[in-house]
Amino acid sequence: MKRLSWQVWLGVILLLLSILVYYIHYLIFRDLHHIFIYMFGDLAFVFIEVLLVTLIIHHLLSRMARKARLKKLNMVIGAFFSEVGSRLLEMLSELDPDTEKLQKEFGTERRSPEEELRQVSQWLSSHKHNLDESDVDWEGLKVFLVAKRNFLLRLLENGNLLEHESFTDMLWAVFHLTEELESRDSLRSLPDEDYRHLRGDIKRVYGQLARQWLDYMEHLKIGRASCRERV
Repeated sequence: MKRLSWQVWLGVILLLLSILVYYIHYLIFRDLHHIFIYMFGDLAFVFIEVLLVTLIIHHLLSRMARKARLKKLNMVIGAFFSEVGSRLLEMLSELDPDTEKLQKEFGTERRSPEEELRQVSQWLSSHKHNLDESDVDWEGLKVFLVAKRNFLLRLLENGNLLEHESFTDMLWAVFHLTEELESRDSLRSLPDEDYRHLRGDIKRVYGQLARQWLDYMEHLKIGRASCRERV
């Protein structure tokens, strides 16, 4: 209400100042015809001004601001994969029985980067992300993630992540897995229910992490292409 009241008072003051200036103009020149000609001319231009400011300039400024936010966001995503994501994806992919099949399928035939990214994306969309739980190094995974806990917390505090909901969901999944592992003093001889819960957590992390990694690789590819065009 205070803000609305302030705006109303400002509008009233500006309107009164405008009337005062027109009145002074009339007292000096005694020419209502001249006053109304310019008044209607200025009034007609208001609609064009609104078009320019609200629809064109505002749109351009919004696009520039969004590009700046996305640039900062991609820097955050790059920091995540450098510090945590790439190593974590490597650890989890070693448990995936289909990883070797993927490497053979996409490692023998020469494809363009665009075609390879597209086909990997199609493969991931239908992939079940099943892991061989018998080979999970629970203690090693715990040590790695707990060491990165503070880093993950700092990322979650970054307001730029609100622009990327799927990445934030993945980050929360990784943090949840970290909390689950840290809450257990020992990861040997746990009840089956605990192992079942942890297996569900790492499967969810693996699926989301693989998708975010692919999106990040596509971003890097586009960035390199634009750099080559500028050169």
